[in-house]
Amino acid sequence: MAIKFQYNKTTIQQMSKQLSMRQKALPILKNKETALRLEVKKRQHELEATEDKQVAVQSRMKQYLKFWDEFPNILFINKLNTGTTIIIGVKVPVVQEVEFKMANISWWQYPAWIPSAIEILKEAITLDIQAHALQQQIAILDNARKKTTQKVNLYEKVQIPEMEQVVVKVKRFLEDKENISRSGQKIMKNRKSQLEVL
Repeated sequence: MAIKFQYNKTTIQQMSKQLSMRQKALPILKNKETALRLEVKKRQHELEATEDKQVAVQSRMKQYLKFWDEFPNILFINKLNTGTTIIIGVKVPVVQEVEFKMANISWWQYPAWIPSAIEILKEAITLDIQAHALQQQIAILDNARKKTTQKVNLYEKVQIPEMEQVVVKVKRFLEDKENISRSGQKIMKNRKSQLEVL
């Protein structure tokens, strides 16, 4: 979209001010883009590590499959504390605490391995919740990175060059106008002096 402007000194001042602001903001935006890119990579590595842990827990859970079929409603999520944190100016969700609740059952009639099976189930649920939170963080941070990249490109490839061209055009126009005015004054002066001689 072409910039609308008028050929006057006010335009030069306004464009110079906006150009200066964008030129100062550009390195900051580039740094933010780089930092967001690094944070996305960091979160992706964390997600991969969490998924590896999930695979390990799932393989440990296989030995208790009959237990889960027999007691499907033994463990519940009582409380899930989530919050937000700000990473490079972007709010992302975080899991603070997962609190579990056990069903009211008599432990005396069950085998001794049940508590360890429940601990594995707690670990599996917690890892699922953490993986989901990391996926959300990655999506939000990557979206912010894309927006920052668009802004960098807009400033760097469109607005700054256009504003520089506008400033140059207006300056040339005003200089030409001033030169024409001076030339006209010289011509008038020369005519006056020729008329006075006659």
